[in-house]
Amino acid sequence: MDVIGVGFGRTGTLSLKVALERLGFGPCMHMLPLLEDPERASLIHRAADGDLGSLDRALTGHRSTVDWPGAYFWRELTDRHPDAKVLLTVRDPQRWYDSAHRTIFQAAMHTPAGADGVTPAGLEMAREVVWARTFGGRFADREHAVRVFTEHNEAVRREVPAERLLEFEVAQGWQPLCDFLGVAVPPEPFPRTNDSASFQAHFMQRA
Repeated sequence: MDVIGVGFGRTGTLSLKVALERLGFGPCMHMLPLLEDPERASLIHRAADGDLGSLDRALTGHRSTVDWPGAYFWRELTDRHPDAKVLLTVRDPQRWYDSAHRTIFQAAMHTPAGADGVTPAGLEMAREVVWARTFGGRFADREHAVRVFTEHNEAVRREVPAERLLEFEVAQGWQPLCDFLGVAVPPEPFPRTNDSASFQAHFMQRA
């Protein structure tokens, strides 16, 4: 594992996944493919129950991870991969909540297994790791969810050595990311994917 993304979903993590893979740090694990991969999703679920060997097996073949479930296991991953660089994607907490509530939270609560390839194991893992364990089943409580988000970011800043950590907003583009990773800046624009409008349009089409 070369790069560990520890920011919550809806902080530009899908754009970062695409960027990391463009820079040669792929495959990059992200929640979306896991929803369609029952074997890896089941391994992640077992890891959340304490079997960290299952976490290692789920990450086999990946050079990086962003979004959940990696963000849930950030302490375990940064400990198990001490040479990996750490990326904390950040966003204004209130705007983050608005975006997460109208996109991934609604999808998690209303998407049936089988829709768009979402497997029962993938859906169960996401609901358990993100909504039950990360937010204690209280994501609909805005104050609580924002506090969890803020305290998570503060813990990362406090516990990860500064020389190992990049705090990154995707609007900053390639330069700080490439400088941190020690690679050349690609000639094309930084990827922009999965904004709230496109997510909602996709969700409404399949609802």
